[in-house]
Amino acid sequence: MASLFESLSAEELEGAIERYEAEVAELKAQGIELDMARGKPSRAQTDLSRPMLDAVSATSDLTDEGVDAANYGAPWGIPSARRLMAELIGVDAKNVVVGGSSSLDLEFEALVHAWVRGVRGGTPWGRLERVVFLCPAPGYDRHFAMTEHFGVENVAVPMTAEGPDMDVVEELVKNPEVKGMWCVPKYENPMGITYSDEVVRRIAALSPAAPDFRIWWDNAYVVHGLYDEDDELLEIFGAIEEAGGGDLVYEFASTSKVTFPGSGIACIAASPADIADLEATFAIERVCPDKLNMLRHARYLPDLAAVKAHMRRLATIMRPKFELVDERLREGLGELGCCSWTKPRGGYFVTFFGPEGSAKAIVRLCRETGVTLTGAGATWPYGDDPSDSDIRIAPSYPTLEELGRALDVFCACARLVCARLARDGRAS
Repeated sequence: MASLFESLSAEELEGAIERYEAEVAELKAQGIELDMARGKPSRAQTDLSRPMLDAVSATSDLTDEGVDAANYGAPWGIPSARRLMAELIGVDAKNVVVGGSSSLDLEFEALVHAWVRGVRGGTPWGRLERVVFLCPAPGYDRHFAMTEHFGVENVAVPMTAEGPDMDVVEELVKNPEVKGMWCVPKYENPMGITYSDEVVRRIAALSPAAPDFRIWWDNAYVVHGLYDEDDELLEIFGAIEEAGGGDLVYEFASTSKVTFPGSGIACIAASPADIADLEATFAIERVCPDKLNMLRHARYLPDLAAVKAHMRRLATIMRPKFELVDERLREGLGELGCCSWTKPRGGYFVTFFGPEGSAKAIVRLCRETGVTLTGAGATWPYGDDPSDSDIRIAPSYPTLEELGRALDVFCACARLVCARLARDGRAS
């Protein structure tokens, strides 16, 4: 990637480095302490959900279509909550289980099921000599950590502007040791990409060698658009049916970033046969989920229209932050010619791409200057970004003023690191 620094003489480049070093030193002296390591909702976002806390009170009717939410029973979730989550992801409620507050928990439980019991009567993965999972990267670090925890071999798959590189995926699934793939199909973490219809159809038409191959389809940002014109994601189960397939996908979603983080409701959806298989394990694990929390959500957000109205209010908080990131990066780094970044229309993250070998140095210098970012390499399996070039920026939690200060630090540190790399490249 051609850069501004290539046009400078050695003396001019040294002068630029000295200016950038002085700029970083001045920022460091300000004693800034800002943390943008995780994509947490801000207080302004969670405050919008406070009325939900009044949706169920001491005098409320605690039944839901004949189900007593104040007692045991309904292990797969109350009817209204199953219907709500099914509407969010566009599937039939009878193929949805609602349980707990975290889709990550359900993803882990599905892995435990495959590891200990096996998928649909297949050999438990824990008894196999080698299990491989495909990991579109950059991707979600917690996904990769889960499969790594089980001793699964994580294999990176390149991401394109339309989703995973399907030529690579289609070749890899010919190996029967490949048992699954992580996917965040809409406003993907961390690049904000929404899978194209073509990619979804190619995923739906996969013919893996392993009959117990499953895709962990984490639709975490299904309703998290920033603009009125939301990205459209082709519904995966319908695409599988059109392709003549059957059992291929476990889909997950939650309201953790819709209402309260850690206190939302979460679901898993699958084919009828796969849901029955999972329910056999869930029935041993739990007597019933937290139905009162489900009741609060279903009464405060009774349908998809209510959820979309709520998300439009959230977007008025999030949109200016994402636009500020793009504005400050363009102003601070645009002319360098060696950096790029995503401009997502939804989700929670922006991905920054610097020159090869720059990411760890930028993150380290930002931390020394007072801004904590997600660790460089975290969005790759085993934390190993082969080019050491991409950084996840999480703008949701800081205020606009704090975000602006953090971006000033980020741009100053990136300028300095890029200039030093250009100098070192000449020296070598």
